[in-house]
Amino acid sequence: MASELQKPIKKNRGFYVKMRILHKGRQPEKSLFFRYYQWILWFSFTLYFLTSFFITNKPIPLSKPRASGSKLSLPSRVLFESVNKTSQQPYLKNPAIFKDLKIFIYELPSEYNENWLSNKRCSNHLFASEVAIHRALLNADDFRTFDPNEADFFFVPVYVSCNFSTVNGFPTIVHARSLLFSAIQFITKNYPFWNRSQGFDHIFVASHDYGACFHAMEDRAIDNGIPEFLMNSILLQTFGVNYKHPCQDVENVLIPPYISPESIRKTLEKAPLTGNRDIMVFFRGKMEVHPKNVSGKFYSKRVRTEIWRRYKGDRRFYLQRHRFTGYQSEITRSVFCLCPLGWAPWSPRLVESVALGCVPVIIADGIRLPFSSAVKWSEISLTVAERDVGKLGQILEHVAATNLSTIQKNLWDPAVRRALLFNDHMQRGDATWQILTSLYKKLNQSYRWSRVPSQ
Repeated sequence: MASELQKPIKKNRGFYVKMRILHKGRQPEKSLFFRYYQWILWFSFTLYFLTSFFITNKPIPLSKPRASGSKLSLPSRVLFESVNKTSQQPYLKNPAIFKDLKIFIYELPSEYNENWLSNKRCSNHLFASEVAIHRALLNADDFRTFDPNEADFFFVPVYVSCNFSTVNGFPTIVHARSLLFSAIQFITKNYPFWNRSQGFDHIFVASHDYGACFHAMEDRAIDNGIPEFLMNSILLQTFGVNYKHPCQDVENVLIPPYISPESIRKTLEKAPLTGNRDIMVFFRGKMEVHPKNVSGKFYSKRVRTEIWRRYKGDRRFYLQRHRFTGYQSEITRSVFCLCPLGWAPWSPRLVESVALGCVPVIIADGIRLPFSSAVKWSEISLTVAERDVGKLGQILEHVAATNLSTIQKNLWDPAVRRALLFNDHMQRGDATWQILTSLYKKLNQSYRWSRVPSQ
């Protein structure tokens, strides 16, 4: 007995085994009891752990960043973690319509993107789709690939719209061409994929007045043209017209200007779409009394000046020439929202009007509108020719008396609003989703797909 007690006892044998050794002399008398007791304990603990597991354990969410062999660079981490909390959605599976579309995002040095974010306006102004699209793609785990060899397209995240003038606060884009060219030089030095396809499967964002012509004045933009080094690539741009124009003479996807989804959400919390609309016609913005500016150009082709002159005293029209931070609350009170051209045909008012349930009245001859397959513009908006501005009152009175309720019903469909807003986490049907839908239709430009033998 003593010799047995001196034998080393393995610590991992458990409490019950030790008890058997210490009470070995009495074991034969209680062996049946202990066996019965052991069976009861085993059954009880097994039942307990099984039920606890199925009740308390939930599936691990799949919305975490995809692990890769190389760690994310600082710019990627900053952009990935900068999340619009109101837009977080469950993990978005790659749908059948995209057939495993894959996009590789270049990790460029911070001077091309992250450094610009020190100014908060960079991610919130009307040109900020370049930031929003980058963030959405970084978070789109099932569409993003970390292996460039399996990529269909290559996204080049360069922010050229965040250089704000110290004089007037407007974005200045004089540096855009040199910054983009420098980024391409970096890519060609460190990766083989640009030279492999001559840039055909590379994507850039050009969210400016006249896209990649990089100038706010149309004549200067046309003279400058699109840089030669971008002519083969795909541009995501806000500028678009339904006639031939040098600033869209490149493979492109027309996108909406950026409006913060958070600002829309907060505004609609205070004033729902179907609330009281006591303003018949609304416009707040630049309306020059003398439209010819110092450069000799006529702002808005005189359209806004004509609106001001004709309707400033008309009770049906609520026209304001000065800025007001709470202007979105005015949109929610309005039935019709004027969306006249400025220097360029497009305007952020178009997106805000739709998102806040005010019927957009588009006054910009020849404008091409984004995502026409998802947004039936003819069913949710009105188009008035620039030459017919003098008839606005008559036109809108007629619509109000006839088919206004039908237009509003179409306009207030949540899917319409969703299609024009960018979220940090892409949602099914939102603006980034629409971009991917358009890119899928351009797979003929993908080098990888060109190597796949035809069936």
